[in-house]
Amino acid sequence: MAAKVTDVLPEFSAELIAALIDRGDVVLAEQIPELRVVARCGCGDGSCGSFYVAPRPHGPWGPGHRNVVVDGAKGIVVLDVVNNVITYVEALEHPDVAALLQGRES
Repeated sequence: MAAKVTDVLPEFSAELIAALIDRGDVVLAEQIPELRVVARCGCGDGSCGSFYVAPRPHGPWGPGHRNVVVDGAKGIVVLDVVNNVITYVEALEHPDVAALLQGRES
């Protein structure tokens, strides 16, 4: 079973929750404790901290997709959201996240 994001990335998770609450996005903030790391991005960039929390689609995310830029987070954080459900976490310029995710694969 995939590990919970809060177990693998506790500081990052807390940061996301706080930033989402600050922007008034409580529905998304409440999802963070239940998210699981399904797969890494796969781009091959060792500094990429992006990961899937839902199965990767076989093409575009489709209808109901939107990007949520998480202001207030360190680095660049963009959430892919489909029908108000977080599906992918893009964490760029977040070497701590990338390092912790790589440690899970070793």
